[in-house]
Amino acid sequence: MIFNEILISWYSVNKRDLPWRNTSEPYYIWLSEIILQQTQVKQGMPYYEAFVAEFPSVFDLANADESHVLKLWQGLGYYSRARNLHATAKYVANELNGKFPGTYKELLKLKGVGDYTASAIASICFNAPTAVVDGNVYRVLSRVFGIDTPINTTAGNKEFKALAQELIDVKNPANFNQAIMEFGATHCTPKNPDCPTCPFINKCVAYNDRKISLYPVKLKANKAKRKFFNFLVLLSSNNQTILEQRLGKGIWQNLYQFPLIETKSSMGFNDMEALLKRHDLLRNRSFELSLYNRDEVIHKLSHQHLYTKFWIVKLDSSINGIDYNDVKQYAVPILIDKFIEAFNF
Repeated sequence: MIFNEILISWYSVNKRDLPWRNTSEPYYIWLSEIILQQTQVKQGMPYYEAFVAEFPSVFDLANADESHVLKLWQGLGYYSRARNLHATAKYVANELNGKFPGTYKELLKLKGVGDYTASAIASICFNAPTAVVDGNVYRVLSRVFGIDTPINTTAGNKEFKALAQELIDVKNPANFNQAIMEFGATHCTPKNPDCPTCPFINKCVAYNDRKISLYPVKLKANKAKRKFFNFLVLLSSNNQTILEQRLGKGIWQNLYQFPLIETKSSMGFNDMEALLKRHDLLRNRSFELSLYNRDEVIHKLSHQHLYTKFWIVKLDSSINGIDYNDVKQYAVPILIDKFIEAFNF
């Protein structure tokens, strides 16, 4: 029995019952794939269900306000995915009359759709023999075939894509692609894979060489930069605070946050108090300052670590801001959301 036959046979017995596997409608497949990028099924499932309930068609998503989409996305991270999701929904609804492109090449032209997502949609919805390559696929192929080419290199991308394309079942590409992703997600896992019951145990190079933990190979990333964030949580005499929208390019684009002061190092109380007396928001105002979290909250992103303090600024005067009761309506980064929940305005 060849690789794709073994894999699909395994899948027929072991596949999970997931909502997007009960349809070949491109909108739902696209939605699930975008949500599950950089996200495990367990975490992404509630978001998928929420989006389907709120936006049952691509037209509903296209007609939504971006702020509503970002709020529903809150907690998933990588917010550019949500913005691209909304932009693509508008394009499909308004320019393509609600019909997704039916080929891999045309799907690639959609905002936020790369090789993996285009391959998944093309194979699952249109039966196109285009192989998917994601983290699960890298892991399975590198272990079974003993490939030590780093997966985060151009050469690695090309090699694994070519191998997956060579292995795909051209008569049943949808099942093959879903099978190899499922096998990596539930059986050939990053840690403690179920090798004793693996259908490839006799063929797996990594297992037979006792090098399971060494695959896939990945070049070390550059050390993450450290940034020091100081959020000002203003509490006014008229029960209002201030949230500002981040308009510049970046991971939190169009999300809301408390006024931010970024510093080169961790700020002590006296230095922060002196700085705030000169701040535009607080100049000539009387305020009482306190530090909410003595230990910095460390928020780790792929390329930077944010060392964060929340400073509570009580004002004797009123401000023109946001009522305490309305704070939770705004789409904010998960870092801010956790503070809002704990502080309980």
